[in-house]
Amino acid sequence: MVSEIRDERVRSVSRLSRLLSRPELGAAAGTVLVFVFFAITAGSSGLFSAKGIVNFLEVSAQLGILAAPVALLMIAGEFDLSVGSMIGFAGILIAIPAVFWGWPIWLSLLFTFAVCGGIGALNGLAVVRTGLPSFIVTLGSLFMLRGLTLGLTRGISGRTQVSGVHELALHDPLNSLFSGQVFSGLIAGLADIGLIGKRADGLPSISGIPVSIVWWIVLTLACTWLLTRSRFGNWIFAAGGEANAARNLGVPVARTKITLFVMTALAAALFAAIQVLVTGSADTLRGTQKEFEAIIAVVIGGTLLTGGYGSAVGAMFGALIFGVVQMGIFYTGIDTDWFKLFMGAMMVIAVLFNSYVRNRAMRSR
Repeated sequence: MVSEIRDERVRSVSRLSRLLSRPELGAAAGTVLVFVFFAITAGSSGLFSAKGIVNFLEVSAQLGILAAPVALLMIAGEFDLSVGSMIGFAGILIAIPAVFWGWPIWLSLLFTFAVCGGIGALNGLAVVRTGLPSFIVTLGSLFMLRGLTLGLTRGISGRTQVSGVHELALHDPLNSLFSGQVFSGLIAGLADIGLIGKRADGLPSISGIPVSIVWWIVLTLACTWLLTRSRFGNWIFAAGGEANAARNLGVPVARTKITLFVMTALAAALFAAIQVLVTGSADTLRGTQKEFEAIIAVVIGGTLLTGGYGSAVGAMFGALIFGVVQMGIFYTGIDTDWFKLFMGAMMVIAVLFNSYVRNRAMRSR
């Protein structure tokens, strides 16, 4: 029997150390604690009924659609503070051509995604060509997009809100991609065997799964695969870890970061498309502070503000915590004014915990 030869130059790392080095650990633990807390305080209020679960998942999904690509951008060491204003701008780009110029919804959607992607590319180019911090560049974009949105909307419609989209979208071929519900047959079957409650009229308490939840899951899986299974994911970590060293090794740092800015802009356009087609209207103020909520979700999910470390799965947990807390406070009857305080405290705790995990991970290498 040949004994295994161990290379003394290679340091062995325990499974516990590898687990503690995962960026999702803190967010996963936080998710469990949040669920336990609201199971105790709001367990009988309907929060964890089928309808309550769909409610907080839908809130989480809207934020999670933004958080997944924002996580990739932050891992690359950059920020995009313009995504909130991009949501309002994209919503107006969808509504105005359809309502006032007679464009079909599908054409308005394609136009919006193209314009938003172009603006994202311009943000990325401005960052990599000028060398200015992305915080400053995208902060300027935030105000420019919000002002442009207000000016265009008031100039064309005379108001800050454009309605009438719902009727135009009813028979549009792309409408079902961004609004409505899926798996209605499955939900009805689960209700028939008693796994989902029914209303007084005998129908299931929920009619289906909102399509935004499906988009959230698909985007999270896609970003996770991109980050962990592709060459582009290696470039993202390299660009955020040490950009100069990455360039010396042949990593296309500039192209990687520009692509990520385009991805965050397209995610904002997707967010807007879902909002506009679900509500049937667009508003210039939509998306306000969503950029900060996305950053909070990503940081809670374990991504470092300095870049080079994080995951899309952690961002998913961060968005889930956000949705559960927001709806949980409502179901428990606690004054919703405390919600922002709670989320701010969560971000500070997450940053401290993530710094601790990062230090442990570096020592274990």
